[in-house]
Amino acid sequence: MTKVAIVYHSGYGHTQKQAEAVAEGVARVAGAKALLIPVAEAEERFDELNAADAIVFGSPTYMGSVSGPFKTWMDGTSKVWGKWNGKLAAGFTNSASQSGDKLNTLMQISVFAAQHGMIWVSLGLMPGNNNSKGSVNDLNRLGSFLGAMAQSNADQGPEHGPIASDLETAKHLGQRVAETAKAYKPARELVDA
Repeated sequence: MTKVAIVYHSGYGHTQKQAEAVAEGVARVAGAKALLIPVAEAEERFDELNAADAIVFGSPTYMGSVSGPFKTWMDGTSKVWGKWNGKLAAGFTNSASQSGDKLNTLMQISVFAAQHGMIWVSLGLMPGNNNSKGSVNDLNRLGSFLGAMAQSNADQGPEHGPIASDLETAKHLGQRVAETAKAYKPARELVDA
């Protein structure tokens, strides 16, 4: 069984919907299992994270960065430093603005993963909604390469966003991570043996 942990913080419920979509993408892959772990529980669940084949990190973008609770948890992972070396990683984020400096959040998460010796899995999608035939219904409508991005209106709850195409983009990320982890797992087991 390939295990993909999804550690996320969601201040208003929008990023939780994105995390759930990543988990749905993982479930599309035979023999893969998603573990949804809210950041408030993540410190008590280090054993599950250590046993996972991949960890997908998700945080809303607040003021151009990961949220405070997610950053506090990131700092606390020094307790397991070295245990995630060689494990796969990926990331996703949501903000109210179309840009909201979400790229900075994904860069912060990818550097965090690199500090743990993890191997980053990119989104692997060409940008959508970037020509006259495109629309907001395209996968990767926000044009990210590093990870999955979503946008949700600040004055509306998670029942109104992220929109379907952003959730499908998150599902794509989950599926890509699970497929990569499944293919990578036998090689990693040989190295670890």
